[in-house]
Amino acid sequence: MQSLRSIYSAIILALALVLGSVHTLEARASSWEQVQYKGGTYITLQSVSKHYKLTMTRNGKMLLMENAHYLIRGEVGSRSAYLNNVHFNLAFPIVSHAGKYLISRIDLEKLIDPVLRPNFINNAKAFGTVVLDPGHGGKDRGARGHHGFEADYTLRVARMVRDHLRRLGYKVVMTRDSDTYVSLERRVQIANQFRDAVCISIHFNSAKNSSATGIETFCVSPPGVTHYGRSLQARDKKAVPGNYVDSASMALATAVHSRSLQYTGNKEDRGIKHARYNVLSGIRIPTVLIEGGFISNPGESRMVHTNAYQQRLARGIAEAVVIYRHAITKGRR
Repeated sequence: MQSLRSIYSAIILALALVLGSVHTLEARASSWEQVQYKGGTYITLQSVSKHYKLTMTRNGKMLLMENAHYLIRGEVGSRSAYLNNVHFNLAFPIVSHAGKYLISRIDLEKLIDPVLRPNFINNAKAFGTVVLDPGHGGKDRGARGHHGFEADYTLRVARMVRDHLRRLGYKVVMTRDSDTYVSLERRVQIANQFRDAVCISIHFNSAKNSSATGIETFCVSPPGVTHYGRSLQARDKKAVPGNYVDSASMALATAVHSRSLQYTGNKEDRGIKHARYNVLSGIRIPTVLIEGGFISNPGESRMVHTNAYQQRLARGIAEAVVIYRHAITKGRR
């Protein structure tokens, strides 16, 4: 198995494999073998592997698809998948059916394709503005950790990210820049004032299980996909404003998640997940929400409390913005 590699470095190296040989998602749908399974549309992984020039092998329940730049692995019956060892949570499990291995068309269109080919995302625009959303604040302290409150950590990290990005020439907008309460609705309104921009909402995690650790990143659920951790509800089937850019949000989430893990050295990759939080559903520019660690865990809380960890996380987020912008514009026609 390969050692952990930076996913977006691999993406940039591998763009040459697909540039000039593929067109829009709709135009090349016929190159995929579609299967109807339990009321849903699936694509055979055999045809996916062929299309992206990957070699597919099976080891027990584990499926591997790889070439010189990518290693994609997933388990039959599971929603967990790994691309260059970065963890993704699929909308639907991988299926074995009639001698074929299947992945949902939603996961192909809204996860695999945007990550492998970010520069082909139709509405992923070049941008010079970044909206930073430090979670909580004021009367809303967020989670209480062993060494402090979430609201204080999110603001500190957001200010560090702001300073990094400004030095790189970006315009940065903060939904809050002091210990004040800003409603979720107001945060959405602030971000929606901008068109050629991206938004990153910064949080820290808490759980009743004090042993929980790690970093996880969320982007908006496509229509028909549940909010993480709950069953499908009627409202999940409806499109929300964030769905206009959900493919771009997935590509941004991949950069933010992988770089945050790399720079912090946090060893627990909890994955990139779908959710319908207000800031993800309501914002019409590519938006992600990162949970930068568990302050309910004694050891991780102590780490999060340090300036060194906060600086590393901020650097990872800032570099992810640069990588994402490069990935969506490289070779664009």
